[in-house]
This record gives sequence, C-alpha cells and structure tokens, in this order.
Amino acid sequence: MINMENWDWETREKVIAIGDWPQKFAWVEEYEASPDGEKIAAIVNVAEGEFNVRVNGQNWENTFDKIWYLRFSPDGRLSALVSETGEWSVAVDGISWEHKFGYVWNTLFSDDGRHIAVAAQQDMKYCMVVDDIAWEKTFSNMTNPLLGRNGKITAAVVQVEDFGEAEVEKFQRGVYTAALNGTPWDARFVNVWKMALSADGGHLAAEVRLTLYDYTIAVDGQPWDKTFGCVWEPIFNPVSGAAVAPVRTEGTWALAENGDFIWDQRFGQLWHQVFSPDGSRLAAVVSPKYGQWTVAVDGRPWTVTFKDLVTDVVFSPDSQRTAAVAKQGEHWKIAADGAVWQHDFDMAWKPVFSPDSQHLAARVDKKGKYTIAIDDRLWERQCEAVWDPVFSPQGDKILLRSIENGKYYRRILPVAELIH
Repeated sequence: MINMENWDWETREKVIAIGDWPQKFAWVEEYEASPDGEKIAAIVNVAEGEFNVRVNGQNWENTFDKIWYLRFSPDGRLSALVSETGEWSVAVDGISWEHKFGYVWNTLFSDDGRHIAVAAQQDMKYCMVVDDIAWEKTFSNMTNPLLGRNGKITAAVVQVEDFGEAEVEKFQRGVYTAALNGTPWDARFVNVWKMALSADGGHLAAEVRLTLYDYTIAVDGQPWDKTFGCVWEPIFNPVSGAAVAPVRTEGTWALAENGDFIWDQRFGQLWHQVFSPDGSRLAAVVSPKYGQWTVAVDGRPWTVTFKDLVTDVVFSPDSQRTAAVAKQGEHWKIAADGAVWQHDFDMAWKPVFSPDSQHLAARVDKKGKYTIAIDDRLWERQCEAVWDPVFSPQGDKILLRSIENGKYYRRILPVAELIH
C-alpha cells in the first residue's frame, strides 16, 4: 500500500496554471491528477498525428501517433497507452515499453503501483503483459483480465480451442477456461465470465457455465459440487479463504460459500457483495421486491429502498459502517447506514470513509458543476473538475483536487472546516 504519511499535509493550497494549455495545442483531453495531488497531466495534440502528455506545464520528451487512457499509478507514476508507427505499447513517465503490439488496453495497477499490466493483441492472438513481460502462451480470445494485488499474478478468461459457427457440439463441450500467469486450467467450460484472485494471489475463482443450463463457481479449475440456474461474480472470504458468490436457486437469489448458503434470506436479485476490512461482515446490493433496490448487511436489508440503482457499496475502516451510491429517478443519492443524505445530485461517485470511520465524503456533480460532499454538507467551491477526496492518515484533514477557472488546485483543508 502507499504510505500517505510522506505526502505534504501542511501546505494549505498549491496552484498550477493550466488555462493556456488549450491555446498552445490543437486540443487537450483526459486531465488527470496524481494521487498525492502534486501533478496535473493531460493528453495534448501537438500537430496532425502527433500527441504528447503535458505534466505541470512540461511535455514528455517523446511524442506519439496517438495516446489514450492516461492514468496515474498509486505510487504516482504516469502511464498511458501509446501508438508508435502503428504499434501499441505502454509509456510510463514518457518512456515506452520495449515490446510493441497490435493493440493494448485495460491498464491495471498493483496496490502499491510498482507493477503495471495490460491486455495485448498481436496477430490476432491475445495475452497479458506485466511490466513489459508478456505471457509466453497466447490465445485466440481473451476477456476479463486481472492483476493480483501484489502485482505478481495475472489472470484472464481464455479460449483454448477454435470452433466454427456451425460447431455447436464443440462449443457445448467447452472451449473456454481461465489462465493464471498464462497457464490455462485443465478444466474446460461452456463459458467463463468474471473472476477473482485471493488476496495473496494463490487462488483464482470464476463464474462458469457447465452446460447450457447449469452454472456454478470454479476455484482453481475445480467446480463447486452444486450447480445453479445462474451465478454472479465471486469474491474470496478474507477469513476462511473460501469463494463467495450470489447464486440463483428456485427463482430467487442467495449468497453461497463453497456452494452452501450462508444467508437465510432470499432476494429477487443479489450481487456486488463486499467483505468488511476485518472480514467479519458481508454486504451486497439486493432487491427485496421487484423494482426496489437496497443494501443488505449480513443478510439484513436496509429499510430504505431505491427505484433505479444501488452501487459502490463500501465499509468503513472499523468495519462497523456501510455506505453506497443510489439512483432515484433523475437524482443520485448518498446513503450511509441505511439513512439517505438530504442533498441529491446529478451524479455521485463512490464514497470514501475517513480512517477513524467518523466522516464520509464523495465527489459529486450538481447542476453541471463538480464539488465535494462530506457528511451531507457541500463544499462551497463549484469546479470544472474534481477528483475523489482523500483523507489524511489521521483523518483530521482532507486532500481536495480541482480545476477552477483555468487553474488546478491542490488543497489541504481541516475536516472540521468543511462540516462546520
């Protein structure tokens, strides 16, 4: 994990002028702020077919045919997918990887940011690439790429046998599986979809289709003993190490661990489950009745429900509180511990708890302007762009990154000042 103690938590405000960037270049796109707020970057079009990245007013030394998906890694390095003479690769702080491909996509970072991975295609064969090292084995089809939290394990759904449009029997026998660091499971399935890696990267679970009608979860290539009418994406229990997934049985949805039900309650829909940091609690998005959505914690749904959507469920660091984003008609809401904030928004993003679990903040869009909401109070600034708020390790301060009137601001404000 990143050590935020080393960030500057004392300087109240830093400003970088970016208002002249659009005048210097044909166009500017994809503004990105670094995790510590010290850098602002964007892709710039220097000339016809010539692109660069501008960081704090300075361009990278090298230019490229095309650049997209500009992203800072958790450790502050700046990556982008770049094209040079028709071949694609990854550039990190302006330096391209040595290996080039027909195409690359889906940049992934390890938790500490030291490792960067992408999915790649070369001559219609697919593989994963980590830190410029590609899998030795390639596949005719690949989806759902994953990078382990420590950056040492990669996985993806792969097709291991070709079949034609008319070869229905071959498809039904199974031509898909999961590959771990480029080595496919021995087991074959009709379909394989979303997957999960255990925290240590030692185990891989996937939602699989055994026949046209039977679904289950496979762990390290071994399916659960029980099958279901459908399953959703699994996660790993941080305490027991077992795979946990929503499963459909007798027309309703339940939560199962290693194939056995762990919640007595049944729902019209159940998905996006998440464990608390200490592993003692489990929450999920559920539909208790048709057209109603909410959050269930340890099988008990909140009393408040929403008509359209609930997403981005998060636990507080002390594992005692939960929060989520919800949509009701045209309005987006923030809900915490089963209560809905009074303010509504045109859009809201995943909320963040303070380290002491006492405060909750989120990036929001209200009336075409972006700002930060904290404990149901709105920051007074209305901005052209903001990034997710970051609490200080002690939880008494908050890092706010924004673009306002042609300037990028990095601010450190006391939490007490924002909630007074």
